[in-house]
Amino acid sequence: MRVSVFGLGYVGCVSAACLAEIGHEVIGVDVNQVKVDLVNDGKAPVVEERIGELIAEVTRTGALRATVDVHEAVMNSEVSLVCVGTPSEPNGSLCTTYLERVTEQIGAALAARGERGGRHTVVFRSTMLPGTCLNLLVPILEKAVGGTAGVDIGVAVNPEFLREGTSVRDFFDPPKTVIGELDPASGEAVMELYYGLPGEVFRVPIPTAEAIKYADNAFHGLKIGFANELGAVCQALGVDSHQVMDVFLADRKLNISPAYLRPGFAFGGSCLPKDLRSLVHAAQRADVSVPILSHVLPSNSDHLQRAVELVERTGKRRAGLLGLSFKPGTDDLRESPLVELAERLFGKGYDLRIYDANVSLSRLLGANREYIETRLPHLAQLLADSVEEVLDHAEVCVVGTRDPSVLSALPRGAGGPVIVDLVHLPDAEARRAEPGYMGLAW
Repeated sequence: MRVSVFGLGYVGCVSAACLAEIGHEVIGVDVNQVKVDLVNDGKAPVVEERIGELIAEVTRTGALRATVDVHEAVMNSEVSLVCVGTPSEPNGSLCTTYLERVTEQIGAALAARGERGGRHTVVFRSTMLPGTCLNLLVPILEKAVGGTAGVDIGVAVNPEFLREGTSVRDFFDPPKTVIGELDPASGEAVMELYYGLPGEVFRVPIPTAEAIKYADNAFHGLKIGFANELGAVCQALGVDSHQVMDVFLADRKLNISPAYLRPGFAFGGSCLPKDLRSLVHAAQRADVSVPILSHVLPSNSDHLQRAVELVERTGKRRAGLLGLSFKPGTDDLRESPLVELAERLFGKGYDLRIYDANVSLSRLLGANREYIETRLPHLAQLLADSVEEVLDHAEVCVVGTRDPSVLSALPRGAGGPVIVDLVHLPDAEARRAEPGYMGLAW
């Protein structure tokens, strides 16, 4: 393919050189004449492993050249890859100035080109918040071109997953390829760019593609911060943190795995809250600051409050709660977030009914019974004997379990209670399009 790459920083320079290496005809575009001259002289404008020899090779063969002329680059390409910077503003917000400017320039060049060369696809590789492409850049592009995105011009978002220092290796062996497509033809154009490269390809809506890069980077930062905080606590307690993490990392079932990484309801139980409190307290006693660890429980409480606010938003007063124990298949109510939710709703004056197939007041013993008598002493008058009893009572029904008996009884569409889904029901995607359904974080 004939490709123009806008922005010759780390991402643009590596993308341009690697695309040229796998057979595309690439034109690099940058406002900085020095960068353009370096590329045309076969030299890399950035310091990066392997990039110097790669640019020397692809410029020698004519597969890569560079220019400051936007119009020339667009005229001689089928796809424009936008790799300009999106730095932070002083207040922390995303600066989209360069994105807007380049989009307008590409649009103007496409308008001047007219229909010559067939449909052009603009692919945004810059990191940007969900909604930026569709709400900000597409209108700019359509106005400049005088056409409709997805019809007259292709638009896609293709976030990069290149680490500085290993970006060339990461390009040729990516962890994944994400294509946010406005329409199938736009997605196909991006697919052709990376034809033959390994790794799974995900074709998703544009806002999803924009969000994925933020999910990745936020989690990477969280992992580093977690490891460093734990290391500081271990050092203060006289423990070898690297030995601890070696064993931690060996657990591929719960730790380094998909476990616990699905948006849902708050956590609870007899272990996680208690052990987090103990660890944070030990850190405080040792004068070790652990801002990430110390905010995990407050974050969990905030997420529980989101569920309360969803119920309040309905304006209904007769409420049902399906599920009560902290984990499906048990009757353990200790620090169950569903018990906390019931307590908050009851305290706010909701006429509440609760059903959990595994919870019977007569069977609660020991710490379990003591906990519920302390936190929700009125449980006996709130418990229902069946799912149907709760559904008949409720104007708004909070679903906190995936128990098959609950799933089969839940009504669909208008006419029944408003469903507040805390567990991402199996048919959540279909329900989202229907009235009377509210997902907690989806």
